[in-house]
Amino acid sequence: MRTIDLNCDMGESFGAWRMGADAAVMPWITSANIACGFHAGDPLTMLATVRAAAAAGVAIGAHIGLPDLVGFGRRALAVSPAELHAMTVVQCGALAAVARTANVRIGHLKPHGALYHMAEQEPALAQAIVDAIRDVDANVRLVGLAGGALVRAGEAAGLAIAHEAFADRRYRMDGYLVPRDQPGAVIEDIDAAVRQAVALAVDGLVTSVDGATIRVHADTVCVHGDRPDAAVFAQALNEGLRAAGVALHRCGADA
Repeated sequence: MRTIDLNCDMGESFGAWRMGADAAVMPWITSANIACGFHAGDPLTMLATVRAAAAAGVAIGAHIGLPDLVGFGRRALAVSPAELHAMTVVQCGALAAVARTANVRIGHLKPHGALYHMAEQEPALAQAIVDAIRDVDANVRLVGLAGGALVRAGEAAGLAIAHEAFADRRYRMDGYLVPRDQPGAVIEDIDAAVRQAVALAVDGLVTSVDGATIRVHADTVCVHGDRPDAAVFAQALNEGLRAAGVALHRCGADA
């Protein structure tokens, strides 16, 4: 039976500013990527999200980002490999400490936003993330764009990896995502997004924005938690994948 992980970016609220519908999304996913306070999140939010994930049996991962709360981590910043290594270590360390209070541990790590794409474009940055994982906990699974530079760097270093695909993002012919600032980059229609997720999970195929069919190997599919309809979207993905005969499983070091 084909298996897939459903991961969601969570814990992105900050102080009085609310983001996402984490409690409503949690029952429908298998892995949570929890913001570590750089691009989003704060200590109370991190603690609450870790405890909620632990109670739901959802795998916990560090969602590391650039230090840009105002831009929600979606603006590229000039960071050196040494700076990114340190940022990754600090964010992982913070979430690991929070996780220990709930008697759980970090099982995976995924970059957020602009950093996700920077790691694909700059090998030294991808290597900095890989080195940070090895320095903190080499058992942590690295999540990155399916077939991309980050997962290849992780695999070369002997890390466990997970190839990530997206249900609600359009793809280019080269397997990369259409940038968010371009029209049609996000699939708003839930039924269309579910169809794309099923095609990815069952056949390993996706139709690019140019109409070409491309092959994408996916171990995990992202549920964007900042969608206005995130909970409905997560439920539809969960039920649609199961109806197609796909079993859902947790991401992370214990997967």
